[in-house]
Amino acid sequence: TTSRLQHLFPAPAPIKQKNPLSPETPHLLSQVLFCQPDSPSLGRADTFDEDQLFWFDFPSSRWLPRLPDFAPRTSAQSPPAQIVVEAGLCKELLRGLSQMAHGFLPEAKGIPMANIFTAEPLELGRPNTLICQVGNIFPASVAVSWQHNGVPVTQGVNTTPYNINEDLALTVYSTLPFTPHEGDVYACNITRQRERFSTLTYWVPQDPIPSKLLETSICYTAIALGIVLFVAGVVLLVLFRRLRSQDEAQSSW
Repeated sequence: TTSRLQHLFPAPAPIKQKNPLSPETPHLLSQVLFCQPDSPSLGRADTFDEDQLFWFDFPSSRWLPRLPDFAPRTSAQSPPAQIVVEAGLCKELLRGLSQMAHGFLPEAKGIPMANIFTAEPLELGRPNTLICQVGNIFPASVAVSWQHNGVPVTQGVNTTPYNINEDLALTVYSTLPFTPHEGDVYACNITRQRERFSTLTYWVPQDPIPSKLLETSICYTAIALGIVLFVAGVVLLVLFRRLRSQDEAQSSW
């Protein structure tokens, strides 16, 4: 059987830095470039610890921020011409290593693991967002899709670029805006190129919080906290006056 060696090429190697405000806490700034035979054939990302800062869009040959308001600084990013050279070197290494390892080394693969959760506390009938977190991805060749009660859903679906972790495995997030109702069944489906099986994770509304109950609970909690603080203030005031009276009595003697 044909086996290919997937190659991750750091450009440059991860650099450990320390936060000047907390010298005892080490941080990891990573700049990672990967290439592979499947789509996407190239990827480049800058991450700080486990948080992705920027990723390079090869079709448009430009840097894009992970957060829309976090624009990349041109002086701090590798120029596109340099990334193109590094990508060519990565492909040459991949081609040579694949030929050398053919028939000797199996293709390295990770089994994707998915977790589904909501962006906001669950309330039936209130618009929310489902988030499917897919981890342990290697190589970066998975497709994420959604189903609602067994029917494929595409409207409003948004999938992030691959986020590179410290162990060089990858994570991707897919979001789906929805309005939960009793009896709903949602599924996050993860498929790989050139493979016949997929990973399917289900989500159903469990223990939703009624909006009126939530408001009542918050109101009662605030009232109880106010009473406790009031009583504590009265007790402290009484103790202060007693101590002051004792000090005055001792000084008069």
